[in-house]
Amino acid sequence: MQPDRVVVGIDNGATKNNATVLDASGRFLVDRMYEIPSRVAEGPEAAIGAMAEAMDLVLRDVGIGPERVAAVGLDTPGPASADGVISARGATNFAQPAWWGYDVRSALEARIGLPVVYNNDGNAAALYAHHTHFKADAPMHSSVSAIVGTGLGGGVIEAGQVIRGASGQAGELGHIQIFTNDILADNQPMPTCACGNRGDVESFASLTGIVRNLLPYWLTVYPDHPLAAMPILRAAKEVRVYGVDGDEMALHVFEQQAAALGRLFTIAANFTDPRVYFVGGGVVEAAPHFRDWFLERVRAYTILREEQAAVATLALVPDLDMAGARGSAFAALASADRDHPPGPPDSHQGTNRPANGPLKGPAAHLA
Repeated sequence: MQPDRVVVGIDNGATKNNATVLDASGRFLVDRMYEIPSRVAEGPEAAIGAMAEAMDLVLRDVGIGPERVAAVGLDTPGPASADGVISARGATNFAQPAWWGYDVRSALEARIGLPVVYNNDGNAAALYAHHTHFKADAPMHSSVSAIVGTGLGGGVIEAGQVIRGASGQAGELGHIQIFTNDILADNQPMPTCACGNRGDVESFASLTGIVRNLLPYWLTVYPDHPLAAMPILRAAKEVRVYGVDGDEMALHVFEQQAAALGRLFTIAANFTDPRVYFVGGGVVEAAPHFRDWFLERVRAYTILREEQAAVATLALVPDLDMAGARGSAFAALASADRDHPPGPPDSHQGTNRPANGPLKGPAAHLA
């Protein structure tokens, strides 16, 4: 990409769009969120207009005209194809029939007259985490990201690139089924997922998993708990507050979430052998002592061979609110560089130094 050109990243959510600008050297020109209503509930035409408006807003703020934009990166919640076609069965954030099978990438491209590169929101955040961690060395490494939210998002990065798969469904980590031995308590029912799976990662490690499975069970064990008097969704959103305070029941809930993530990372270790395992979401954006406890429990359930434990790192997804837009911008920059290769890079200086040190202790068991 030519030195005077930029790319834009747009993160589309259920209620908000966020946008950012990245220059040819890999430097973000904005350091805060630029949010406007996403208008998704109003249908495709209004939503595509809101995406274009988000781009215009951030470009105006940095004083750059649209003629200098080489490409735009877009991410949305899934499920969607690798090319940005929303599932024919719809999706949680695209529930109206007008969205079913809708080609959101091509629609935005036609609206703004610029090349648009698509990723789902989990893949975009995973891409940002990877590039932020490895900097110039990103193309030489692999990583796996698991982001705990309403569902379980994330992605798989190999050689600095998102693994999308033939249909765009690769990296749907939440729907990987895990061994539940030693995770479930006595007489605890097998958790179920809205996708129909039993015992997948999302059925434990998500807000939906807390609502559907974990909290209903643990409230039968602790019937006098204050959360028992609340509607289940409100109680599920409040349980982290109790966990931060060291509440016994809440810690059982988050222990099971950490165990599910550890089992997921164990599968990843045997399948892709990543250099870094990233964890993101509200559970690790809590008070530092609770975040550190949770990450240590994830480590304890992540079973690596000695050789893997010597080089692998567990790290946090940084800047989560901005990670989608920034990851989308990195994807757009890579696309623009392929079309118009840049000169020698001069800004991605960094080393391959682990952020949090290698996984050790309980996580280093021989498989």
